[in-house]
Formats: sequence, structure tokens, C-alpha cells
Amino acid sequence: MNSPVRGRFITLEGGEGTGKSTLQRALQGQLAEQGIKTLLTREPGGSPRAEAVRALVLNPPGDTSFSPLAEALLMNAARSDHLDQLIRPALAAGQWVICDRFSDSTRVYQGVTGAVSPDVLLDMERHVVADTRPDLTLILDAPVTLALERRAARGGKLDVFEARGLAFHEAVRAAFADIARHEPGRCTLIDASLPPADVAHLAWAAIAARFADVLARP
Repeated sequence: MNSPVRGRFITLEGGEGTGKSTLQRALQGQLAEQGIKTLLTREPGGSPRAEAVRALVLNPPGDTSFSPLAEALLMNAARSDHLDQLIRPALAAGQWVICDRFSDSTRVYQGVTGAVSPDVLLDMERHVVADTRPDLTLILDAPVTLALERRAARGGKLDVFEARGLAFHEAVRAAFADIARHEPGRCTLIDASLPPADVAHLAWAAIAARFADVLARP
């Protein structure tokens, strides 16, 4: 009996309020039309233990953030479990995985202020992610004021990252754009200031171009 063809791993990145979860659901529907079973997941989180880490990092006891290094260690601990328990088994079974945030977010959020050396973050990434790197990363980019307005419109309590000041979020946007510029073979920058349907159209075009050989199969 032949083993299933490995699934594809797509990650969605970008600042707060750029529409990652909305796009995630739209892409799942479009892939379903192609007969492709898709798993939606998120980081930090995805597996039960990783979700526990998510709650700890995003809403820490006493509402006081961990240090950037502690955050990076916790994010990678959650990611290791997420990969082992959910992502790698799904890919091996032939499912496509669309993850709302992945290792690029750790590079950006824990390194954006320069508090954690890029060398340290990349070394963690090499050990934790290993060969399970995204096949495609869609980086959603929008003016920070627009994105934060969208986030505010959703309501609810802000987590420790969402509650940070405008300068932080501007730095986050710039850092994601920088990743897209330096890794064009993996990353595609998407204009997330557009309406959701247009964002989904651009994202699907990037997916169709990247995986043309797979999507063209009957």
C-alpha cells in the first residue's frame, strides 16, 4: 500500500488585525473545492499543551509580560509540541495545514526590539522546526492604524502584545516586510488593507502559482 503524498504547509503571518483568521477560513473553503482536506491551526497553540502555554504567554499572571527571552523559550516549547502532536502527523497523512502564525512571529515579536539576538532565535528555530518549514508563507501587510482599528472593532480583552504601543506595532509591520523581502522564495506579501474577498483572491493566486503541479491534478 502506497503512503499518502505529504501535505503542504502554509503559514499566515502579519501584525494584529490583519485578517489572518478570516483568510484562513476562506482558503480552507477554496482548497475543499479542489478536494484537498485542510487542517486549520494556530500559534501559540494547536495542541492541548501548546494551548496552555498560549494562555500563559498572552495573559500572564499579574498582567506582567515575560521577558522576550522567556517568551521565545515558551513559544518554542509550545511549537515543539504542536509540531509533534498535530502538524507533522497531519502532513504525513496528506493533509494540508494552514497555521495562523508560526516561527516568523517569534523572530518578529521576540526580536523586534533587539532584546533577543536573531542568532539565538534562529538557532532555536533550527532545532525545533528542523525540516518542517513552511512550503509557503503569506505575510499580511496593512497600515498599523487600520489594523488596530479592526482589532478594536472585534472587542474583547487585549493580550500583552495587542496592548503595546503604536511604535511597537510599526516595528512589527516593518520586521514582517523585511522577512518577505529577504525570503521571496518562501514568502509572499499580501495587501491586507483590501476587503477580505480581495485578500483571499490574492492569497489564492499565490497558492495556485506555488502549488500549480499539485492543484492541476485531477
